Amino acid sequence: MEIKYLRSWLPALGLSLAISLQNCNLKETKNTESGTATTTETGNSDSTITVAAFGKLKSGTEMQVYTLRNAKGMEARFTNYGGRIISLLVPDKNGKLTDVVVGFKDATTYESSKEPYFGATIGRYGNRIAKGKFSLDGREYTLFTNNGPNTLHGGKKGFQDVVWDAKQVNAKTLELSYLSKDMEEGFPGNLQVKVTYALNEDNALTMDYEATTDKKTVVNLTNHAFFNLNGEGSGTILQHLLQINADQYTPVNATLIPTGKIEPVAGTPFDFQKPTAIGARIETKNEQLKNGGGYDHNYVLNQNKGNNLNLAARATGDKSGIVMEVYTQEPCLQFYSGNFMKSNNTFKNGSKDDFRTAFCLETQHFPDSPNQPQFPSTVLEPGDTYKTSSSYKFSVAK
Repeated sequence: MEIKYLRSWLPALGLSLAISLQNCNLKETKNTESGTATTTETGNSDSTITVAAFGKLKSGTEMQVYTLRNAKGMEARFTNYGGRIISLLVPDKNGKLTDVVVGFKDATTYESSKEPYFGATIGRYGNRIAKGKFSLDGREYTLFTNNGPNTLHGGKKGFQDVVWDAKQVNAKTLELSYLSKDMEEGFPGNLQVKVTYALNEDNALTMDYEATTDKKTVVNLTNHAFFNLNGEGSGTILQHLLQINADQYTPVNATLIPTGKIEPVAGTPFDFQKPTAIGARIETKNEQLKNGGGYDHNYVLNQNKGNNLNLAARATGDKSGIVMEVYTQEPCLQFYSGNFMKSNNTFKNGSKDDFRTAFCLETQHFPDSPNQPQFPSTVLEPGDTYKTSSSYKFSVAK
C-alpha cells in the first residue's frame, strides 16, 4: 500500500528512471560512523559516474563525492554526508557550464558550517513543527527545538547530519539509503528511507523518495538545495525571475508557523503567478514579509489533473539565461529567499554566502501538519510506503 495522501504518479516530460546500465560496475558503498568506504570509478563515452574522497568528519569517517554526467555535459555532484547535492553544472545561454548550486569544498566544511542545510536531504520532517510537539493516537511526542520555540527540518541532528549508504543503480542513477532508528530526534518508529537521484538526457535531475516504518509516525521529506542560476558567487538573486504555480499560500506567525489559514496570493507581494523579479516587492511593508525577513513561506500548488509530475515553479537567471523548472507530486512548495545568509561561510569557489545570494524551492507537504488537522495528513502507517517524486529541469531562455 502507499501512504494515502500521495498519489503514485508517473514522471512527466520524459523523466523516466529506467535508464540502461552501460559499462557500470561500481560497488555499493557502505558508511558507518566508525568506518570508511571504498571508492571506485566507472563510465563510458556518453555518461560517467565518478566517486572520490570528500574529506573526513570529526569522527574520522571518510566521506565521498559522487559525480554523474550526461551526454550534453550536465554534471551533478553529491555527497553521502547529509545526502546532499553539492553542485549542478548546467549550460548557460552561451553554452558555458555554470554551477547553479552553492556549496562547500568538502564534507569537513559542511559539518562545521553555521548553515547546516545547504543541498541536504531533509527529514524526518521538512519545515517546522510548532513547539517541538505532536500527538499520535493520544501519545504526545517531544522533539528538540532548534528554531526558536519550534522544531525545524527534523531537529538537532536531522538527515543533513547523518551518513547515508550509497549504491549506484546504473550509469546515471545514485541511490542513498538511511535507517532512522525508533525515537531518533524524538520521532517514533524505525524509518527506512531511500532517495534515488537520476540524471537524464533532458538535463533533468529527478529525486524519488521512499520510506517505510514499523510504528505509526510522521514524514515529510525534501531537498534543500540553494540555487543561484547566474552561478555561485555571482551576486544576489533579487533580479532572478520567478513564477510559482500557486494562487494560495499559508500565512505564518512571528515564529514562522502557519496560522492555519490558506489565503490567496492575488494583490499581495506573494503573487508569483506571472514571472516576477524576486526582489521586486521583497522590501514592501507587509506583516508576512516582516515575519519571514523576506520570503520564507509555503505555497499551496495548483494541482493539475492526470498521473504526472506537476509544474510547481520556474526560475530564470537574469544574467545566465538559465531556466530551472521544478516539478513535483507534492502539494506544496516552500520559497525561501536567502534571508538568513550572513556571510559566515565560504563557498567552494571562494565567495561568501552573502545576504540573498541564493534561494530555495523546497517541494513538501504543509508545515506543522501534525498539529493542524485541517492540513493533509503526513502520517505514515506500518505496512504503507511513503513515495513521492520531484525534479529540477534545466534549459535556457528563448
